[in-house]
Amino acid sequence: METDILIIGSGCAGLYCALHLNRKKKITIITKSAVDQSDSFLAQGGMCMLKDDSDYDCYFEDTLRAGHYENDRTSVEIMIRSSQDVVKDLLSYGADFHREADGSLSYTREGAHSDKRILFHRDITGKEITQKLLAQVLQLENVTLLENTSMLDLICDQNTCCGAVVKTADGQIRAIRADCTVLACGGIGGLYRHSTNYRHLTGDGIAVAIRHGIALRDIDYIQIHPTTLYSAEQTDRSFLISESVRGEGALLYGKDGKRFVNELLPRDELTEAIRRQMKKDNTRFVWEDLRGIPRQELLSHFPNIVAHCREAGYDVTRECIPVVPAQHYFMGGIRVNYESKTSMERLYAVGETACNGVHGKNRLASNSLLESLVFAKRAAGDINKSGLLPNRRTPDMLPDLRAYEDTDRLAAEYRDLILTEIERAGKSDTLNGKPKTILIKSPRRAVNV
Repeated sequence: METDILIIGSGCAGLYCALHLNRKKKITIITKSAVDQSDSFLAQGGMCMLKDDSDYDCYFEDTLRAGHYENDRTSVEIMIRSSQDVVKDLLSYGADFHREADGSLSYTREGAHSDKRILFHRDITGKEITQKLLAQVLQLENVTLLENTSMLDLICDQNTCCGAVVKTADGQIRAIRADCTVLACGGIGGLYRHSTNYRHLTGDGIAVAIRHGIALRDIDYIQIHPTTLYSAEQTDRSFLISESVRGEGALLYGKDGKRFVNELLPRDELTEAIRRQMKKDNTRFVWEDLRGIPRQELLSHFPNIVAHCREAGYDVTRECIPVVPAQHYFMGGIRVNYESKTSMERLYAVGETACNGVHGKNRLASNSLLESLVFAKRAAGDINKSGLLPNRRTPDMLPDLRAYEDTDRLAAEYRDLILTEIERAGKSDTLNGKPKTILIKSPRRAVNV
């Protein structure tokens, strides 16, 4: 199979990139599961936006403070300054953000934000954005979308990417040769016992990058979300209780029913406070109280959370719910420049797979959707401008596809590659004599996360 541009992943970054690529190019998008099984669909709270220039300095500082000032400041500036352009695109695609009575956009606030600057659609903002992007992509005649198709490896000629080896929905191992490849394959949550991510997101992009010597960045920077609904079932995907509920007034209590922390601290600081309280109380969770939010606002702004908690046996309008920290977001990834280009020729990376340094050591709430969209569009722009000539591919450049038939062995190999590299990064990279990651070093030791 041959294509002009291969996009690996169907989350918001991959879809938005496809929408901005040259319509004369043949584009193939593959996705490991069903097209709606990406973490982009799970994002609850919202998406940040620069409302006007008066908020720029505060937004910039909030992002840096949350990231412990390890952010790439140029990336932060690009993200913030591009936000209004992205919102215009989303509105043109029909994205339905909450509005005030006068028709203006509504904004909410989350932890570590100094002001309300987050657009939202109830508590399913990611689904609203991503399904509208998907609807637009499905209208494009130059795009083919293949579901249940897994990337097994990249096809490389020295330091040039020539496509990928994939396993198709019918179980065949095939080569897709491409003039340009975009990795948009999500994070690493599937490696953890407790994670808000879909289980099939196992860091495949990171694994193939390690395998082929593609530069990485900050891969031990792994964010834990402080509040997910506690479940005794170890195989359950952790259900996220959005930071927005704390922004709107939800409180956290220890087992004595007393408040023990400022709920709007940055995620890493709040996570540590919750862990300390759990250790002090000798419990597996703390309690979150949503009853301080006006009932009508609770039901209209957070219907998905209310419904999920009800299914789990909790009435959030009458009682507290048990919450526990869980792995949530991968700030590190494949090193990219400001146009999302990797260290390998003809290879780009966008979304959670990539790392341009915008988040620093800890992501500010609701910057993930924005960052993914901003730099996906920049990747598309760079690909369009580059005027890539077709790869002069020859059959002897293709790998032996029989080597990929044992996919279970390959998955185990990739898992070990990622875990080893995360542990190595956590041990070797230090700040002031201490490991630079303050969140979690490795999924190997994430049993209780």
